[in-house]
Amino acid sequence: MLLDGPPSVSFRSRDVTCGHSLSPRRGEKMAPTHVLRCCQRGLAWIPVIFIALVVCWSYYAYVVELCLFTIPSIGEQIVYLIFFHLSFIMFVWSYWKTIFTKPANPSKEFCLPKDEKERYEKEERPESQQEILWRAATSLPLYTRTGAGAIRYCDRCQVIKPDRCHHCSACDMCVLKMDHHCPWVNNCVGFSNYKFFILFLAYSLVYCLFIAATVLQYFIKFWTLCRRKSAENCPKNELPDTHAKFHVLFLFFVAAMFCISILSLFSYHLWLVGKNRSTIEAFRAPVFRTGSDKNGFSLGFRKNIAQVFGDQKKYWLLPIFTSQGDGLTFPTRLVNTDAEQATVTLQPEPNKSVADVAIPVSPLSESQNRLLSNDQHANNIEEQLADNSFRTGELQWE
Repeated sequence: MLLDGPPSVSFRSRDVTCGHSLSPRRGEKMAPTHVLRCCQRGLAWIPVIFIALVVCWSYYAYVVELCLFTIPSIGEQIVYLIFFHLSFIMFVWSYWKTIFTKPANPSKEFCLPKDEKERYEKEERPESQQEILWRAATSLPLYTRTGAGAIRYCDRCQVIKPDRCHHCSACDMCVLKMDHHCPWVNNCVGFSNYKFFILFLAYSLVYCLFIAATVLQYFIKFWTLCRRKSAENCPKNELPDTHAKFHVLFLFFVAAMFCISILSLFSYHLWLVGKNRSTIEAFRAPVFRTGSDKNGFSLGFRKNIAQVFGDQKKYWLLPIFTSQGDGLTFPTRLVNTDAEQATVTLQPEPNKSVADVAIPVSPLSESQNRLLSNDQHANNIEEQLADNSFRTGELQWE
C-alpha cells in the first residue's frame, strides 16, 4: 500500500500535539521577536530560490541553446531531449517532495499528562524531574537515553523524545528520526522525507552527469575555438557563431561543479543507509541501556535498505513514501522479542532515589516484526547446525 505520508504519525505542530500554547504571556512584548522570526523564515528560502533559478537556467540552456540552436542532427536532438526530460522530471519531483513534506513529530502519547506536566514545571531539582519522567515513560517504548542515563526530554517542545528523535532549532520542533536540517531544501530531513532526500541526491547527480556528458563534445569545440576560415582545418559540422557558446561553456562548468559536490554527499548518505544510521548518530552514537552503540539500529545491509526504501523494490526509485515503521519505534539488535521477556528494564542514573523501572515494549509494527523474526529464524538455524556438528563430533570421538 502506497502512502503520501508515513502511517500513524502525527504531523501536527507541537503546540497542537502536546496541548500547550505558544501565545505570549501577559505584559510580554513578542512583536520584535515575531518580526525577526518572519525575516529568518524568509531568508531561509534564499538557497532554495537559488537552486530553482539555476535549474530553470539549465533547462533553457540545454533545451533551447544546445539542442535547438547548436546540435545539427535531428536524431541526436530527439534522443538527448527524451533522456534529459526523464532525469529532469524525476529530479524536480524528488526535490519538491523533500522540500514540502512536513517533518514528522512525536505523537501526543509522548507528552506528559497535564498533572505530571505541572509538577515537572514546579520542580526545581533535576532528580525530582527525572522521577516524574521515569514514571511517565513506563508505558512508552523507549530504548535510548541520554549520555548520563536519563530520560530524553525536550523542554522546548515539552515532550519525551522517542528513539532517534531530536529537536531542530531551525524548525523549532522535535523531528522523528532526524538526520539533519538542510538549508538547500529549507526543511528538516527525517523519517517522513529521508527517502525523498536520497532520491533527490541520486536524480540530481544523474541530471548533472547527463548534462556534463552530452555537453562535453560541444564544450571542447567552443573552448578550443576550432572555427577557422580555412575549410581544410574546420570540422565537418561547424558550430554557429552565436551566444549559445557562452551558455554551453557555463552549462558544463556548473554541471561538473555540482556533480562533484553531490557525489560526495550522495556516497556518504548511501553509507549511512547501509549502516542504518542518521547523520546525528554517525557523530554521536545512541545510548542504550547497555551503553552507547553506533550499530544499535543496524539489522544487516538488506534490512537497513528496506527500512528506508520499503519491501517492494518496484517503488524504490519513485519519490513515494514506502519507508517501514511509524517513526516512533525501531527494531534494534539489543531488543529481545521473546514473549516471556516482554519488558526492558531501564535503570535511572546511579545515586538516584528512583527505583528500577520496567518499561513495557509496545507491539512492533508488522514490518518490524518481520525483520526481527527473520533474524531469529536465521539464528535458530545457526544454532541447530552448530548443535548437529557438535553431536557428530562426539559420535566420531566415541
